[in-house]
Amino acid sequence: MSDARCRSFLPETSSVWVSGLLLWEWREKARQQARQADIDEGEVDWLLQRVANLDRLTLRLGRSHLPEHVKVDRSLTDLDRLWDRRILDRTPVQYLVGQVSWRHFDLVVSPDVLVPRPETEAIVDIAVEAAGDDRDGIWVDLGTGSGVIALGLAEALPEASIVAVDTSRAALDIARHNATAAGLFDRIEFRQGSWFDPLDALKGRIRGMVSNPPYIPSDLVPQLQPEVARHEPHLALDGGQDGLSALRHLARTAPAYLQPGGIWLVEHMAGQSESVCKILYDCKCYRDVRSIGDWAGFDRFVLAYYCPTSSQTP
Repeated sequence: MSDARCRSFLPETSSVWVSGLLLWEWREKARQQARQADIDEGEVDWLLQRVANLDRLTLRLGRSHLPEHVKVDRSLTDLDRLWDRRILDRTPVQYLVGQVSWRHFDLVVSPDVLVPRPETEAIVDIAVEAAGDDRDGIWVDLGTGSGVIALGLAEALPEASIVAVDTSRAALDIARHNATAAGLFDRIEFRQGSWFDPLDALKGRIRGMVSNPPYIPSDLVPQLQPEVARHEPHLALDGGQDGLSALRHLARTAPAYLQPGGIWLVEHMAGQSESVCKILYDCKCYRDVRSIGDWAGFDRFVLAYYCPTSSQTP
């Protein structure tokens, strides 16, 4: 992918020099608006770090530590328009600048993909630990979105082959860009399709399946935070009537693709672990099924191993 193609995902900008004093005054006004709108004031500094290349320490130390003039990717008028979208329309700040940090990757995002959550970072570490010393073979990231899990796997499992799948062509374009920017494009194969559908040639050969599928019950999607309900792709959120449609499908279809002992690992909504584990037990072909909490202590992931002769019950 050419550099020009990669840059096309980012909002067009035109850098200008802005008085440090005026920029600080803009920051204070934006922070006040954030407080009034019940938005984290820290988002203002997150935005300034990206559009003005200011570091967190400089912003914390105060106005006296700003240079007399600061080079900013947008004029103050454009910043006002941008922040109005955050306050009035509740557009996620990551979509406003088209960027987000995840693990140590700097990624491009757009409304075609979910904004990667910090809690999802742990799924890569869980996969690596589950792999033990056997860290090669074929690993798949199903519903890759912006490509974050595939990137994490490619970096953490250098001997493995990584395949990233998504039904959305727009999402795959973003994932390819992010892989290119991270220097991992040659490590990941991208395929378009629904879940395992484009992987027929890999039946019985997959070492690990990792996925962050849609898991929100359909009736709850409109009730989510406006940042999510209005702007993030519902295709990546809506898990059907009980939120388990995609998880149920992955549990039932994975046995045809996983090698014996293959890893089945998913993220789910807090409170769903018991149901997800039961789905796996009912398949009667998984062993060592267990729920794993996220960094905040909420049940967030379910891990299991494919065992064709397993008769394990809860």
